Amino acid sequence: MAYIERDISLFGAPLFRSDSIPSPKKKRAETNTTQKTDTGQNLSLSPPPQPSLCVNLLRLLLQSPPPLLASRNREKEVERSFPPSRSGMGIVRSEERPRAAIEELRRMLLACAAVHRRKDEDGLGSPSPPRPESMDDGGGRVVCVTSGVSFLGRAVVKRLLLRGYSVRILVDNEEDMEKLREMETSGEMGGARSNFSAVVAKLGDVQSLCEAFEGCAGVFHTSAFADPAGLSGYTKAMAQIEVKASESVMEACARTPSVGKCVLTSSLLACVWRDTARNHLSNVVSHDCWSDEAVCTNKKLWYALGKLKAEKIAWKIAEETGLKLATICPALITGPQFISKNPTATIAYLKGANEMYSDGVLATVDVARLVDAHVCVFEAMTKTASGRYICFDRVIDGEDEAARLAGEMGMPVDKISGGVGGGESSVQMRPRFELSNRKLSCLMSRTLRPCHDESSTI
Repeated sequence: MAYIERDISLFGAPLFRSDSIPSPKKKRAETNTTQKTDTGQNLSLSPPPQPSLCVNLLRLLLQSPPPLLASRNREKEVERSFPPSRSGMGIVRSEERPRAAIEELRRMLLACAAVHRRKDEDGLGSPSPPRPESMDDGGGRVVCVTSGVSFLGRAVVKRLLLRGYSVRILVDNEEDMEKLREMETSGEMGGARSNFSAVVAKLGDVQSLCEAFEGCAGVFHTSAFADPAGLSGYTKAMAQIEVKASESVMEACARTPSVGKCVLTSSLLACVWRDTARNHLSNVVSHDCWSDEAVCTNKKLWYALGKLKAEKIAWKIAEETGLKLATICPALITGPQFISKNPTATIAYLKGANEMYSDGVLATVDVARLVDAHVCVFEAMTKTASGRYICFDRVIDGEDEAARLAGEMGMPVDKISGGVGGGESSVQMRPRFELSNRKLSCLMSRTLRPCHDESSTI
């Protein structure tokens, strides 16, 4: 028996011990001693439980050692009769039979486990412990939001907390930490303060991002960048920073085992700045449309260029690594005090506003609607959601709409609607395009209905 135990232990810890299965005599003696107490009082014992199939297999193998031992004894007898020659030739003791028996035991144990697993799946076996809630069922969900203290990032964090997520906010400088403290002390997070935390990481450092994402099921890369000088809105250098950050975040998501999906905030500007001199352009601007890098560069539309290249590098990495990715391309983000709370992106977005207005592609989206879109797409990615989504809720297609937007921003209306080649007649001569967000609207119409009721809380 010691030989069998030693070989079986090659698979790890010994599966059994020879003394763990009592002999019939020993079992009867134990039964006799347990049937009476010290006072001689008889006890009624319930019948012992029936051994399982696995135990029976083990007993069968344990009670059948003769073939193994006999083969070893025969080998020893042969060795004594025919000692090995000096040349090294002779009868070599074989390990094939013991190993074959061990392998047979392993196969039988696996088959036994498979039988019980099928019984459990068919509901015929003992009830299995309750399955923990999945990442999309509402319990124990942890996600990370980059730029979580920005205008959009804060709204995304609040909505996720309302939806029952645990949110990890990524910050990378002291100014962001101050904003986070304000969010906490002002009561902005409501009663969910215990469900969010902050983690410090550099958006350009893949290793620190991996550590920040560890344990998160998903990442929202809202990619908000502010002009340090507060003057130019968005520079060419910032566009390069945004591309690098997008690359690092995607690499970190792909390397972090717990991260299953990522939602990237791009921009409608990554779709609308096309070369209108080309005759094959469709008059419908949808999620399939991409801006032209050369057009953005020539017009010095750095915000559009940064968003375009950042989204492209994200898709490249996602395709190479198999990361589940979705991108949302929002119009100009509006909402309560948006110009003061989100000045960098607002000023940068409106560069080229006159031309976008004349082409019919200048649009806005309320931050509450945009947040709904982020959460909706994220939760639907488990099933069918994928690819790009254009998000807007208002197209600036007339003087009244232009005046309204200019009033919200405190700027002259001609900064939005005037000066494109000399008057209204030239506006009518330019090609007009139609924005389409049908893909997102269809998705949101059949999912996330409860979330619309929460919009008033943002």
